Amino acid sequence: MTKLVSLNPSNNEVLGEVEVSSVKEINDKIARARKAEGGWRDLGIEGRVKALREVVENFKKRKEELAHLTSSEMGMPISLSRGDVDDSLKYFNWYLDNADKYLSPEVVYEDKKTKHTVYREPIGVSANITPWNFTVSNFVWSVPQSLVSGNVVIYKASEEVPLCGKLIENVVNGSGLPEGVFSEIYGGGEVGKELVNGDIDMICFTGSTKTGKYLYEIAAKKFIKVFLELGGSAPGVVFEDADIESVLETIFANRFLFTGQVCDGLKRLIVHESKFDEIIKKLTEKINKTKVGNATDEKTEIGPLVSMKQLKTLEEQVKDAVDKGAKIEVGGERIKNLAGSFYKPTILTKIKKNMRVWDEEVFGPVLPIVSFKTEEEAIKLANDTKYGLGSYIYSEDKNKIKRIASKINAGMVSTNNVSYLQPTSPFGGYKESGIGREHGKFGFYELTQVKVVASEK
Repeated sequence: MTKLVSLNPSNNEVLGEVEVSSVKEINDKIARARKAEGGWRDLGIEGRVKALREVVENFKKRKEELAHLTSSEMGMPISLSRGDVDDSLKYFNWYLDNADKYLSPEVVYEDKKTKHTVYREPIGVSANITPWNFTVSNFVWSVPQSLVSGNVVIYKASEEVPLCGKLIENVVNGSGLPEGVFSEIYGGGEVGKELVNGDIDMICFTGSTKTGKYLYEIAAKKFIKVFLELGGSAPGVVFEDADIESVLETIFANRFLFTGQVCDGLKRLIVHESKFDEIIKKLTEKINKTKVGNATDEKTEIGPLVSMKQLKTLEEQVKDAVDKGAKIEVGGERIKNLAGSFYKPTILTKIKKNMRVWDEEVFGPVLPIVSFKTEEEAIKLANDTKYGLGSYIYSEDKNKIKRIASKINAGMVSTNNVSYLQPTSPFGGYKESGIGREHGKFGFYELTQVKVVASEK
């Protein structure tokens, strides 16, 4: 039996192992899901909400266990891991609190003799696949809103975090859900391929654009619905009227916290020439005061990258930039006195458009910074990417913010210190950053199909 070996990225020591799901196991779980879908649908919104409340309670009871395992297996600093669990439960509860509001039947037409009622019904068996960077919230953002909408889910967490996946499965299935409503499989790309080629009705995927395109082709051939939340290379635009002292912490956090392993994180900083030197100086000072270390250390602010593989990719991207003329302002190398996959928080300047750090998604603590003179130039630089997930604007001029936000080709815009992350608000992107939106009423609408019934009074 093939096994996934889990390593602690803080020290590269083995944490444990999980058996890779066989083809038979995958097909058996699909069959059980298919068998369970009718009963789960017929529970109705109220019944599903009640059942899923137990899952929330189970997550609460095991919060510290989930946080510590995330830190040990993925490398997220423990203070951030605890916050991730708390934020995840906020989203989970919002889905349950608002399911009735957005999923209940709606009368859309009525006259003296007839009425038209619209129903939102489940799509069926959903294959949900998520990456490793937020072990708990990736699950919560992907699965519970679909479950409360009446779908049944077969879930695959990343092969980089199999122990977290196993713990999540134990938490959910220890909460008394009917058999087959939720199940989990384990493995890499081949396991995911087996799942999406099975008897399913929908693919919900969070991850790379390359894999998302592949899954889109599979869904097209099967003629099933797809939800894709893919890569990003979010621009952050700092205008000449920005209050640097006010937004510095936010700029730093949007790029360097979570070791830069955030899909919608700020990945290209575009700074007005009058603020360029100030930004570099103050960010460098902040980086030099930041504690990088073992993820389970309470004082750690930035942990390791998830794996040596991820570290190698980051090194190659930075080398490409330096070879083409980029200047390292701070960082630019792995931390050699630490045993794990640690990389120094890095700022690069003298960036060219043919550099990988500008053209590709950079999943690590590396920030390329370029300057601009005019508003038009800033917008052009911001949109100079195949991605369109998040974006960030820093300015004290509210009219300018509104104007720039309308011209940035991205699904989400954060301004100054105001985040777009709320369970009410849609999460998703333009261009090659995906198809569809999570959260809020938008997520409920993505995860259901519409039926109108015209009836006599």
